[in-house]
Amino acid sequence: MPETLALAKELMAIESITPVDGGCQQLIAERLNTMGFSIEHLQFGEVSNMWATLGDSGPLFAFTGHTDVVPPGPLKDWESHPFNPVERDGFLYGRGAADMKSSLAAMVVAAERFLSSHNLNFQLGFLITSDEEGEAINGIRKAMEIFKQREILIDYCLVGEPSSSKAIGDTIKIGRRGSLSGKLKVLGVEGHVAYPELASNPIHGAINSLGNLVAEHWDDGNSSFPPTSFQISNIHAGFGANNVIPESLEVDFNFRYSTEIDDASIKERVLKILDQGKPDYEIQWHLSGEPFLTNQSELIDLVSNSVKEETGETPIKSTAGGTSDGRFIAPTGAQVVELGPSNKTIHKINECIEIADLEKLTRIYENILTKLNAALR
Repeated sequence: MPETLALAKELMAIESITPVDGGCQQLIAERLNTMGFSIEHLQFGEVSNMWATLGDSGPLFAFTGHTDVVPPGPLKDWESHPFNPVERDGFLYGRGAADMKSSLAAMVVAAERFLSSHNLNFQLGFLITSDEEGEAINGIRKAMEIFKQREILIDYCLVGEPSSSKAIGDTIKIGRRGSLSGKLKVLGVEGHVAYPELASNPIHGAINSLGNLVAEHWDDGNSSFPPTSFQISNIHAGFGANNVIPESLEVDFNFRYSTEIDDASIKERVLKILDQGKPDYEIQWHLSGEPFLTNQSELIDLVSNSVKEETGETPIKSTAGGTSDGRFIAPTGAQVVELGPSNKTIHKINECIEIADLEKLTRIYENILTKLNAALR
């Protein structure tokens, strides 16, 4: 069995639902230790993190990824058990196939192949967490706090998130939008619908303000980012009775925002719109990550050229999609690029990856290491 496929299946067989690692990092550590890496396990609460390094001079290149996966959902809906990886019709099926245990396997095998035939001209690291699919508090975010204390600076970071669309390497991520969430609670007075004069309906009080938030034009984006998006994800009021005016209305919303705006400006404009509507409200904010962009960098060129040599196509440079752990690494000054398999089935029932893509991804990762090593000779 091909090396990357075998390791991917070993990792996928481990039930590592966030924030549980389940032994994935130990499996990776054993492979890296054989190559001479120094291994450090950073445990914060339930979250497992692993920092592995090889070399003591030159710039620091780090592979970054996560071993945790999202819950599989109803097992009856899967054609095969999500934690029993199965090869079928040229695809590997199982939770984590695309997001992102295949990438981790490809990174490890690529490092093995590269180091077997090259003297290292830079420092090589692996930064792995089990807290990417969850709260993302005690994972890479916490690790970067430790790195700051130790004055460890990553120069180049390759994140193995599933960046590709239709074909392996057709898209790489060179940045991500910021993510700002809000929980709005509009206050009212509960009462009988037949006596509205004795109550205050928070739904009625919020309708105009919510409509204005939806209609607001936040920015035009720029050449690297689409315009900022405001989306309401959940609305709840009352307890199901059709003759009771509810006491309050709760609204969950999210901004995915570009570098044309910042979280402080967004908050200010939201509060202004709410105050114009004059509802009685409370609001809580959560900033998941600020937007980041790696532009015109050596790492982008290395990744793009390595992809083109493997596939014959130059990858599209994108900042679309959700957040990733790159948002915690980029602010330190690192060049961050994301490259991984197709994202068509991530977080879905019957998640899968084309088996041929495992070897392609491994060769691309190995080529990136080879090109960087030659550039630093």
